[in-house]
Amino acid sequence: MRHAPHLDGIDPFAATVRRLTDPDPVRAALRAAGPLVQVDAPAGGRAWIVTEDALAREVLIHPRIAKDPAFAPPGWDRHTAGLEQTAAEQPSLTTLDGPGHTALRRAHAPLLNARRIRAQSGRIHTIARRLLTALGAGRTTADLMAGFTTRYPLTVLLDLLGIPLDRVDRAAEGCRQMFGTEPGAQGRAIAALAELAAAGLDQDGRGLAAELRDRVPAHTTRSQLQYHLFGLIFAGQLTTDAALGVLIARVLATGLHRAPADRADLDALIRDTLRQHPPAPFTLWRFTTTETELAGMRLPARAPVLVDIQGISTDPARSPGPDLVFGAGPHFCVGAQLAHLELRAVASVLRTDFPDARLTVPFTELRLAGIGGLQGSRLTALPVALHG
Repeated sequence: MRHAPHLDGIDPFAATVRRLTDPDPVRAALRAAGPLVQVDAPAGGRAWIVTEDALAREVLIHPRIAKDPAFAPPGWDRHTAGLEQTAAEQPSLTTLDGPGHTALRRAHAPLLNARRIRAQSGRIHTIARRLLTALGAGRTTADLMAGFTTRYPLTVLLDLLGIPLDRVDRAAEGCRQMFGTEPGAQGRAIAALAELAAAGLDQDGRGLAAELRDRVPAHTTRSQLQYHLFGLIFAGQLTTDAALGVLIARVLATGLHRAPADRADLDALIRDTLRQHPPAPFTLWRFTTTETELAGMRLPARAPVLVDIQGISTDPARSPGPDLVFGAGPHFCVGAQLAHLELRAVASVLRTDFPDARLTVPFTELRLAGIGGLQGSRLTALPVALHG
């Protein structure tokens, strides 16, 4: 049995800044090395990265590859690796597998399925319209990365969960620190979102937070329920924030917001944006529970495994078909329908309410920055004249 090749001098977890129009050279290097590649992990030792679509789908349903951080390599620092607590310490959608995950997903999924999310379309369009209108009032230029892309998904999430919207300002300021480089910035962002989750439990029977409380397994503690709410807010805000900036830039650069109303072309641009610039470049960590063979190559027990979503999505040799932007298998993103609607609502509102909006810098000057690790990249700024 072979071993996966190890790439020296390639760090897929490094902080980066590049132009939006530039390809990511790391992705090409990973793909060129083979379907399964070893790299140096941020927390020490080796990590295995999957770069090929079919193998990725095998990994995402593999019975001997688990999400539980209890299977992480011995000695890994949880904070350096960006790991949650173990499933025993903090059961969640992102740490459980098997029947425990199925039961918890069964509680979440009906709240965020296509029918329920479609019913929220009017409210979400209204939120997008209100926030963009406020930014455009009396201003020649607004930086939408500073004033909109963080606040909008937070407002949508709080509105749906039944959490008072007067908490948005403080939460938005905390979330902006998620991409900061100063010590403790990410911790402060996480604390701000945890505070929102706690507020969701204090409301009296309103919104999806109350519905989730009534649907989770009977043994769920208040602390565990708060963590489930935190997970929805954290994932829903962070990924949508990153995707929004790129989508808005592409809508304005292509002039699609000036075209006759056609939902199909907006949906096509959204899918292409998510494919080319997935908000999560990698899956979360997975770990082999025993020695495992993948693509004829040996992985030891407790080997950390990632799927390179961005590299696979942008592979020019990839056959057409469903992408991996929201994952696949049992852990397919439970919020995928909401994310699509949030993006579509913004594109639609730009078309109906702001047909004269324009970028105030050339599209080719826009830059993506990422803090590294498993985090995605977001635009450093998005200066827009909403009224031309």
